[in-house]
Amino acid sequence: MVKLIALYKTPENTQEFDQHYFDIHTPLVKKMPGLRKLEIARITGAPIGEPKHYLQAEMYFDSQDALNAAMASPEGKATARDLMSFAASIVTMFYAEVKES
Repeated sequence: MVKLIALYKTPENTQEFDQHYFDIHTPLVKKMPGLRKLEIARITGAPIGEPKHYLQAEMYFDSQDALNAAMASPEGKATARDLMSFAASIVTMFYAEVKES
């Protein structure tokens, strides 16, 4: 299993960000084919100092191929376009292989 992780820095206007993220962006993400699970967490603290991030989203897929197919799909492209329209300057994204313990 792999996951796509999105880390968002604190936006200038958290209320506007939250409204767009949860009302528009999240429903788009949920339409991506092959998505097994979506976890969204608000960053509430850090062991030392203030956290550098505001929100974290983790999108789980069966494999890298499934993730790639989701990203290349019309739903994935719509999700990416939307992301760039409201969070391009504050988001960092990366893939991770999930190891069960």
